[in-house]
Amino acid sequence: MTFEIPLQNQQLEQSFKTYEKKFKALSDAKRLHIMYELTQAGELCVCDLSEKLLLPQSKLSYHLKILVDANLITKDTRGTWSYYKLNPKEVNHILSEELCCLFRTNEEC
Repeated sequence: MTFEIPLQNQQLEQSFKTYEKKFKALSDAKRLHIMYELTQAGELCVCDLSEKLLLPQSKLSYHLKILVDANLITKDTRGTWSYYKLNPKEVNHILSEELCCLFRTNEEC
């Protein structure tokens, strides 16, 4: 006996998983600090971020990967250096009415 999840529930489940990843990325002070520094500078390489946050490159890379995987920042590799920027479209989406509508009734949206 196989159980199939209706398409609407599958889409909703996928939305929940996507937002779970984004909110996990946002739930750490170091990652918020990274995003703040990227907002202020526009773009930074790992070496500059490491210096600003006083983090060894290995720990910083861990946090950057989570932010990149959540699509909250972007990575551009030039030669041996990686440069990071905030992804304003995704950040604005997190703060948008669209996300809020997941938790409101149809009459409220």
